[in-house]
Amino acid sequence: MSSSDSSCYTVVFESGGEYPITQELRTALEKGSDEVKLDTLRRIVISTMNGNSQPALMMPIIQFVMPSRNKQLKKMLHFYWEVCPKYDEQGKLKQEMILVVNAIRNDLQHPNEYIRGATLRFLTKIAKDAELLEPLIPTCRSCLEHRHSYVRKNAVFAVYSIFSQHENLIPDAAELMETFLALESDATCRRNAFVFLAQCALPKAVEYILRVYETIPSLDETLQMSIIEVIRLDCKNDPANKARYIRCIFELLNVPSHAVKYEAATTLTTLTHNPAAIKAAAASFVQLIIKESDNNVKLIVIDRLEALRSRHGPVLDTLIVDVLQILSSADMEVRRKAINLVLRMTSSRNVEEVVLFMKKQLQKTQEADSDKAPEYRQLLIQSIHVTAIKFSEVAASVVNALMDFLGDTNNPSALDVVAFVREVVEKFPHLRANVCEKLIQTLHEIKSGKVYRGILWILGEYVEKPEDIKATMQEIRKVIGEIPILAAEQRLLDEAAAGTEDEGQTKTEPSTRPKVLADGTYATETAVTAASTSRLEAVKAASKPPLRSLILAGDFFTGAVLAVSLSKLALRFDEAAQDATASNTFRAEAMLIMASLIRVGQSKFVTTQIDEDSYDRIMSCITTLSELRTKPDVHDAFLWDTKTAFTKMLTAQEKRANEKKTDDSVKEKVVQVDDLLSFRQFKKAGADDEFDDSDDIAQATGASEIQEDFISSLSRIVQLTGFSDPIYAEAHVKMHGFDILLDVLLVNQTANTLQNLCLDFATLGDLKIVERPSVYTIGPHGFQSIKATIKVSSTETGVIFGSILWEGSDLAEACVILNDIHVDIMDYIKPAYCKEIQFRSMWTEFEWENRVNVNSTIKDPREYLKFVMKSTNMSCLTPDGALSGDCDFLSANMYARSLFGEDALANLSIERTETGVTGHVRIRSKTQGIALSLGDRISMGKAQ
Repeated sequence: MSSSDSSCYTVVFESGGEYPITQELRTALEKGSDEVKLDTLRRIVISTMNGNSQPALMMPIIQFVMPSRNKQLKKMLHFYWEVCPKYDEQGKLKQEMILVVNAIRNDLQHPNEYIRGATLRFLTKIAKDAELLEPLIPTCRSCLEHRHSYVRKNAVFAVYSIFSQHENLIPDAAELMETFLALESDATCRRNAFVFLAQCALPKAVEYILRVYETIPSLDETLQMSIIEVIRLDCKNDPANKARYIRCIFELLNVPSHAVKYEAATTLTTLTHNPAAIKAAAASFVQLIIKESDNNVKLIVIDRLEALRSRHGPVLDTLIVDVLQILSSADMEVRRKAINLVLRMTSSRNVEEVVLFMKKQLQKTQEADSDKAPEYRQLLIQSIHVTAIKFSEVAASVVNALMDFLGDTNNPSALDVVAFVREVVEKFPHLRANVCEKLIQTLHEIKSGKVYRGILWILGEYVEKPEDIKATMQEIRKVIGEIPILAAEQRLLDEAAAGTEDEGQTKTEPSTRPKVLADGTYATETAVTAASTSRLEAVKAASKPPLRSLILAGDFFTGAVLAVSLSKLALRFDEAAQDATASNTFRAEAMLIMASLIRVGQSKFVTTQIDEDSYDRIMSCITTLSELRTKPDVHDAFLWDTKTAFTKMLTAQEKRANEKKTDDSVKEKVVQVDDLLSFRQFKKAGADDEFDDSDDIAQATGASEIQEDFISSLSRIVQLTGFSDPIYAEAHVKMHGFDILLDVLLVNQTANTLQNLCLDFATLGDLKIVERPSVYTIGPHGFQSIKATIKVSSTETGVIFGSILWEGSDLAEACVILNDIHVDIMDYIKPAYCKEIQFRSMWTEFEWENRVNVNSTIKDPREYLKFVMKSTNMSCLTPDGALSGDCDFLSANMYARSLFGEDALANLSIERTETGVTGHVRIRSKTQGIALSLGDRISMGKAQ
C-alpha cells in the first residue's frame, strides 16, 4: 500500500537525512524539555510523512507530550495526529486513539480561547474520520456559543467540514447555522455561517438575503462578497428574484470596497445585458483602475474591461474619455494596455476627443523629467500614428503637431514620427504640400542620421513643384554648410595654422618626446606634429551645421541617401522646369555636393573613411545626372520605382493586418467536431448562458488546450530503463504552460515485492522539481503510476535525470539509473510578429549570436525557408512580395517569442547552387541557450 494514500493537509518543512532511531526519539520525548520535545516531534512528523510511521512512539507521545500546556507543542501535536496512522491492519481504530479523543475533548473545553480555536481548526483536517469525530460533536456544537469570536469562527469551520463529510453526525446543521447567523454580531462569524448556508442549504441563504435586503450595502465586505456569490448561484438555478438582485448589485457598485465593486460589476454583466447596466459596470471598472494603487489589479481589470468591450462595443463608446484617464498611471504596462483598449474603442464619433487628449499628453511628456517620459512619448506617437491612418479626418490635425518631435533627442520617438509622416504623405495626397513644407523648415533641427535619411527620402519622393524643389535645395545647403566641404575644412585648418606662426618663429628648435603607437612600438613625436594634430582636432570639434557634422563623423550612409534625394530632385526639376539654364545650374549644384561628399570622405577630416557601398552609390548618382537625357530607364527607376515599391509595402502591411484580424475572428468561431453540443432550448426558462463557467474552468485546468490524439501521445513517451532491468520505467512527457508534467509508469518485472521504492529526479538548467519523492511498495509483477511536476523558468535547454531506489526481499538496497529526458525547447517557442524597426533594434541590442552554415540538398530556396520556419517555430517577417519571383538568392528575417517573453531573431541568407542551397542562418537572442537550441534544431533537421 502506498504511503501517499494517507491524507495530509499541512505542509511541514522537510530536511534531508536518515530516519532517526526510535529509542533516541523516545528518550528525548520522556526526558527532554519543551523545546527538545518540540524538535523531536517535528522530526517524527517528517519521518511519518516520508513513510516511516514509527507506531511504537504513539504511546510515549500520549504520555509525555499530550499533557504539556505549551501552545507550540500542542500545535505540533495536531500535525502529528493529522499524519499518524490511526487504524490497525484490520482497519479498526487503534485503542490509543481513545486517549487522544479524550484529550481533544478537553482542549475543546479549555478556558483558553486560542487552544479551543486551534483544536477546532484541527477538527477540519480529520473530518474524514467519523469514529474520531462522533464523541466530539456535542462539545463542538457548544463552542458556537462561546464568548470569543475566534472560537465561534473556528466552530463554524468545524461544523461545516464535519457536515460536508458526514451529514448524519449533525443532521440539523442548516437550522443550527441559520439560528447562529440570526443571533451573531461578529462580521467574520456571520460570513462563515453564511458561506455554510450557501454551500449546504442554498434556499436558507437566499432567505437570509431577502431578509436583510435593505441593509446589504452597509454590511461587512466579506459578507457582501459571499452574498454576490450566492446571487450568481441562485440566478443560475432560479431567476425568480433576478430583478431584485440587479437592484442590489447596482447599489453594491457604489460601496467603498474595491473587491466588492469588482465582483458586483462582473456579476452585473452576467445578470443582464441592458445597456444601462453594462455602462454602469464599465464605469465601475474604470474607477477601479484609476483609484486602485496595485498595478497588477489595474492590469486584471483592464483585461476584464476589454472582454466587456468585445461583447458590447457600441455601448461603451461614450466612456472613452473616462478610459483615457487611466493614462495618468505611472506604470508603462498599464498605459500600454490602456492605449490598446482606447484604440479599439475609438470610432469616427469620438476620434477627435481621443486625438486631442493624446496631443495634450504628448506635450506633457516634454515637460516631465521622469525616466519613463521618452518611452511614454514613443507610445503616444505610435498610437496617434495608428489613429490618424485609420481615421483620415484627423490626419491633418496631428501631422503638424507630431513633426515638432522630429528633433527629439529620443531617437526612437523621432523615428516613429518619420514613419508616420512617410505613411501620411503616401496615403493622403492632399497633405503632401503642407507636410513637405514643414519638413523643409525643420531640417536644421534634426540631430539623428536615421531621421535625416527618412526626411530626405520623403523630400526626394514627394516634392514636385519647381519652387518647392528650389526651397528644398536651399535648406539642404544650409544644413550641409559651405561647399566644397574639403576646401572649406582645409581653409579653417590653414587659418588656425597661420594664427600660430608667430609662436613658431620664436622657437629655435622643436622638442621631441616618445609616443606609443597602436601596435605597441615607440615613435618620436615633435612639438610641430603635436601642434598640427591639435589644430586638426580643434577644426573637427568646431561648431558645424547638423548634416555636415554627421558626414564628418563618418555617417556616409546618410550622405548616400542625400545623393539619391538630390538626384530625384534634379530629375524632377528638369521635367517640371521649362528653363534649361536653371535645370543645368540645379544639376551642377547637386553634382558638386555629391563630389564634395566623396572628396571629404577620402580626407583626414572625417572620423572614418567612406565605405565602398556609399562611394559606389554616390558615383552612380553623379553618372545619372551627367547623362541626364540618355537613359530614361534609369530616370524611371529613380522617380517612380521606389515610390511604387513603398506603396506595395504599405498595401502588404494592411493586407497582413486584415488577415490577422480575420484569422482571430475565425479562430474564435471555430468549433471542433467532437465538442459537446449545447441546446439552449432545453435549458430552464430564464437561464442565461452567460453563467456557464465552463470556459473559465477549462482555461484554468488546461482543458481548453488542443487535445492530442493517441498517436501524438505515443510520440511523447520516453523509455527510462531497459527491458531486462528489474524495474521497467517509461514516462509520458507533456508540456502544460510553464510546467512539465511527467506521468511515469513503473513495472515490477521480478517475482519479489519491492519495498520502500523511491523515484528520485534531478534537473539541469532552469528547471525545478515541485513534488518531493514518495515511497511506494510494488508487489510481484505489479504496476505503479507516478506523476511529477517540474517548473520551467526560462527557455533554456534542460535535462531531467534520476534513479530508482528500492529494498528487495533480503532488505538489500538496489538502484537503477534512468535515461535522460531532454526538454524540447520548441514547446515554449511560438511564432510572433514585430515591425522592421523593432527587429533591427533588437538585432543590434542582442549579444548572443549562433551562426549555422547551410549546405542542404533542397533545391528551392523558398522550400528551405519553410523548413527552417517549421524547425524553429518562427514566423517570416519578410513580405511575400519581396520573396516572389525567380531568383537564385534569398534573404529573409524571422522572429519568434517564448512563453517567458524572450525574443528570438534569425536571418537566413542562402543561394541556389547545382547541388542544393548554401549559405548561413544567423540566430540572435538575449540568452545563449535559445540561440544554441534553435541552431541545434536546424542542424538536426539538416542531418535528417
